[in-house]
Amino acid sequence: VQLQASGGGLVQAGDSLRLSCAASGRTFSSYAAGWFRQAPGKEREFVARITWSGDTYYAEPVKGRFTISRDNAKNIVYLQMNGLRPEDTAVYYCAASTIVALTPKFYAYWGQGTLVTVSS
Repeated sequence: VQLQASGGGLVQAGDSLRLSCAASGRTFSSYAAGWFRQAPGKEREFVARITWSGDTYYAEPVKGRFTISRDNAKNIVYLQMNGLRPEDTAVYYCAASTIVALTPKFYAYWGQGTLVTVSS
């Protein structure tokens, strides 16, 4: 599975962005997908994940503000980010896994990352 993340940019606090992760290769619909982020000087952290059937789970800092979804017909996973805050600034990565997991080590396939910068 090859993943390509896009949609990052520079926004102001309170704005919204939608990240996309386009997949190619094997049948993406059979994989769980996740979004992770890594801020400068920090470890990569879990943001949200979605199973092949659409079940979702979010990290506490983004719960209620971010929404993960997928379009299996188009092989795309989205991350809708509303109410962005300066602390959301990070490189965002999409990833795919054959199991449902919250930690990066269980995700075998990764996109290249897209930078989100939120100014105050």
